[in-house]
Amino acid sequence: MVSSFTPGRPMYDTQGKRIQAHAGGIYYLDGIYYWYGENKEFSTKGKNIWHWGVRCYQSTDLYNWEDVGLLIAPDEEDPSSPVHPTSLMDRPHILFNDKTGKYVCWLKIMGHNNIQTVTIYTADSFLGPYTLVKTGYRPYGMSAGDFYLSKDAVTGKAYYYFDKIHTSIISAELTDDYLSVSENYTVHYERDFPPYAREAPVHFIRKGKHYLVTSGITGYKPNPSEVAVGGGYLGPFTELGDLHPKDETRTSYGSQISEIFNVVGTDLYIAMGDRWLPDMKLVKDASKPYMDQYEKSLKNLARFISKERVQEMIRKEKKVKRKIKIDNCNTAMADYVWLPVRFDGDRPIIEWYDEWKLEDFI
Repeated sequence: MVSSFTPGRPMYDTQGKRIQAHAGGIYYLDGIYYWYGENKEFSTKGKNIWHWGVRCYQSTDLYNWEDVGLLIAPDEEDPSSPVHPTSLMDRPHILFNDKTGKYVCWLKIMGHNNIQTVTIYTADSFLGPYTLVKTGYRPYGMSAGDFYLSKDAVTGKAYYYFDKIHTSIISAELTDDYLSVSENYTVHYERDFPPYAREAPVHFIRKGKHYLVTSGITGYKPNPSEVAVGGGYLGPFTELGDLHPKDETRTSYGSQISEIFNVVGTDLYIAMGDRWLPDMKLVKDASKPYMDQYEKSLKNLARFISKERVQEMIRKEKKVKRKIKIDNCNTAMADYVWLPVRFDGDRPIIEWYDEWKLEDFI
């Protein structure tokens, strides 16, 4: 039996197998925590497999997790399916819709042509079976990348936070059935081009404050997190800086946050992060080489051509279609970084612990 958290070390289920629930979330129902996410068990070098469906685990103590199987299985037969193993399926998130009585699961599908869309499944119970109801969806006609879903427990309204590829973070209200976005949305973190642009948004609420956590765009190389605070689901949000201010490596302790959830009945919040490539040597502030190169390129260009021409070139660069290689990383061995969140007034802060227990913070 497991009785503590050891961030960055392999996490195993009750059968002794590595937990495969990446970039997903925690859902609490009737005294049980469900942890679900991308199943990367076969995503090894040379296999040409991005995922093997959405896997789920359950626990009553947050330490010991029982594998309850695939919520959404891969479609091995149809290469055009959004959940074919070679499809770049990411970041499943699930909400329960009180009006329809359905569990609604959104998936990000990153096309090989660099166009990113949403696929949606629904189910009558959390553990499924899930039925495909929509695919190829582009909210507001945008290429929608990493995302997060959040629900107002009082009103039942739901909200969708997503990365409008390489330009901004969008906060959008969903329609009543949770199957589309409404006309109501706001724009945040308007920054041109990686690594300045933000991705992997995570939203959580504490004591009436709304927090938006994001990552920079540096591929699998971890980078400094950022957190912002606001008074509502759609903001506006005020930037507070790095969520990991004491991390000298400037890599969010070698992780990318996918969820920050509340331990029910307490004021403890836990940040779940993915350490995608554990063997990767951590470089201090992995985003800096990208930033330096980007700034240098623009500076050199500006010596010879106008600012307007530079911006035009950036716009064209964003439209370039590149085939994404999916067989050059071993994410089957990806680990997790679970750490407690403390608050300095309204500012959330994450600090490192080699080992920690719930009772130390409750």
